[in-house]
Amino acid sequence: MREDYLITIKGTMEQNGEEDEVELMTRGSYVHKGASYYIVYRETKATGYEGCVTTVKVEGEDKVSMTRYGAAPSQLVVERGKRHVCHYDAGGLGAMSLGIAADYIENQLGPEGGRVRFGYMLDVDAQSISRNQVDITVKYVM
Repeated sequence: MREDYLITIKGTMEQNGEEDEVELMTRGSYVHKGASYYIVYRETKATGYEGCVTTVKVEGEDKVSMTRYGAAPSQLVVERGKRHVCHYDAGGLGAMSLGIAADYIENQLGPEGGRVRFGYMLDVDAQSISRNQVDITVKYVM
């Protein structure tokens, strides 16, 4: 995998009136195929999923999928107008099914990189757990 792009991922989680924010900067690849953009990066020790590879697939303004491959596989699908039940493996804490309902998707990706932002509500058995926002920027660095 060529890692010619700087990928910055900012995640915000609001739960019980409190907000938690994390940021990850890493190198990875970025590909445009058909109507979709693919952002691929290796997880690090800092994320707790070292050895895993994550692929973010952005399909216009309607759907974003994040799939983690490796020892702790997970999939998150955020799609306008639909609630998805997704598999999440928290490593040593075990696996669970989570409901994901999109709040918004803003896609400003282009052939050279750009930005995608999306928000979603996370639930377990239709009980709201948290409201989440993800902001990913992709920049070519050689």
